[in-house]
Amino acid sequence: MKTIYTWMILYLLLFTSCGEQVINPEKLNVIPSVFPDYTGVTVPASIAPLNFVLSIPYDKIDVTISGKKGSLHIQSDKVAAFPPSDWSSIVQDNIGDSLQITVSVKSEGRWRQYLPFAIYISPDSIDYGLVYRLIAPGYEVWSKMGIYETCLSTAKQSTILDNKLMAPNCMNCHTFPQNNPHKMSLHIRGANGATALVQNGSIEMLATKTDKMIGNAQYTYWHPSEKYIAFSTNKTQQGFHARDEKRVEVIDLESDVFVYDIVNNEMVSCPQLSSKESFETFPSFSTDGKTLFFCTAAARPIPEEYNQIRYNLCSVSFDPVSRTFGNKVDTLVAAEAMGKSVSFPRPSYDGKYLMFTMSDYGNFSIWHKEADLWLVDLNTGISRSLTEVNSNDVESYHNWSSNSRWFVFSSRRIDGLYTRPFIANIDSNGKIGKPFLLPQKDPEEYIRSFYSYNLPEFVTGPVEVNPRDLAAAAMKPERKQVKPAN
Repeated sequence: MKTIYTWMILYLLLFTSCGEQVINPEKLNVIPSVFPDYTGVTVPASIAPLNFVLSIPYDKIDVTISGKKGSLHIQSDKVAAFPPSDWSSIVQDNIGDSLQITVSVKSEGRWRQYLPFAIYISPDSIDYGLVYRLIAPGYEVWSKMGIYETCLSTAKQSTILDNKLMAPNCMNCHTFPQNNPHKMSLHIRGANGATALVQNGSIEMLATKTDKMIGNAQYTYWHPSEKYIAFSTNKTQQGFHARDEKRVEVIDLESDVFVYDIVNNEMVSCPQLSSKESFETFPSFSTDGKTLFFCTAAARPIPEEYNQIRYNLCSVSFDPVSRTFGNKVDTLVAAEAMGKSVSFPRPSYDGKYLMFTMSDYGNFSIWHKEADLWLVDLNTGISRSLTEVNSNDVESYHNWSSNSRWFVFSSRRIDGLYTRPFIANIDSNGKIGKPFLLPQKDPEEYIRSFYSYNLPEFVTGPVEVNPRDLAAAAMKPERKQVKPAN
C-alpha cells in the first residue's frame, strides 16, 4: 500500500510541475484563430510538429491532441510547441484518421476553451524535403539570398548555396529530375554567370548561350531519362505599375524553347519552339518523356500591348532517341479564348494530371493577385480551377511529390507581400485536402522573416552537394560551352 501511495504522490508532483490544470473554463463557441492556420488540414504522417500560436494576447496556452489511439497534452506561455517524439507517435498511430485539437488560453486570470478542430492524417507518404530560394522582395538589386532545403519530418533547414560564399550573385531556377536529389541544375547570374549542372557529386559550370539562342537558359525542366533538360531562353523587360494592385511586370520581348542534350553537350530545338511570330516559354516533359509541354503567345508590340499578351498551354511530341520534335502543336488549354494566360505547367509524375497557374495576362504571375492554380486531367482534357486551395491573393509556382499524392505551391495569402510554401494532398480519387504551411519549429519565424520562399521543389533525400564546392566552382572562370546541334 505504501508503494501505491508513493507512486500517486510522484504522479501528482509530475503533473502539477508540467503546468496548471484547466478547470471549469469558459466555453467559447468558435474554433481558435491559430497561426499558421492548421485547422482542418490534411498532413502526411511523417510531418514535423505543427507548432502554432494564437492571434490574440494570452498568458498561457493549453493544447490537448486526442485521437482514437492516444492523446498528447502540452502547456506553454506562448507557442504551442509539441515534443517531436510525442508528436510523431500520436500521428503515426492515427494514420488514415483524424486528430482533435482542443485549445484553451488563460488571460486576465481566467481560462477560456475553444471548440476543437481536426487535423487529418493521410495514408499517403511524402518526400524527404523541400528545396527553395530565400530572397528579400526587390526589383532592381539584391543582397543576401540562397538556396536551402528543409527536412519535412524535422523542420530543420540546411544550406545548399548561399551567395555570401561567393560574389553577391543572384541565383535561381533550381530543378531536379523527378525530385532526385543526386542531380540538380541551378542558374548563377551576374559577373560569374553560368548554369551549374550537378550530377552525383560532380559539378560542371555551363555557358548555355549558343549563336542560335537569344540569351542564356532560364526556366528549366529535366527529362525523365535524365539525359536532357528543357530550357527557355527569354529576353525580358521589367516595368512598374503606378497603382499597388500589381507592383511589377516582367514581359517577354522574345522567348524560345530549347532542349539540352547532356551527353553530347548540344542544344536542340525546332521552328515550333523558336518562332519569331510568337513567344515560347515554360517547358516541361511528360512522365514518359515523349511530349514537351510549353506555353506560347502571339508576339505583340511592347510595351503598348503588354496586357494583351496571353499564353496558351500547348504540347509537341519529342523523340528522345532521335532528339526530334513532331510537326503538330496541340493546344491543351486555350487560355487566350478565356481572356486568361497560362504559366508554370507541371505534370504529375503518375501521368494523370498537369497543374498550371492561370492569370489575366502575361507570364509573370508571381505578382498577379488574381493568379490561381488550375488542374487539367490528361486523360479527359478537362481543366478546372483548384478552388480547394486557391485564395484571394497570389498562387503561383508549384510542383509534385514523387508519388503524385502531394503538391507544393507558393502563395502570398498571408500578407500579400511574401511568398510562403503550402502543401496539399490529392488522393487516389483526385480529392484535394486543405493545404498547410510548411511547419517551423517557431511559427513566428514567418512573421519576423523578411524573406520570400521562391520556387519550392520536393526532393526525395538530402541534396548531395557541398555548398563551398558549389560556390568555388561558380567563382572559377572555366565554363563548358554548350554547342548548337547541327
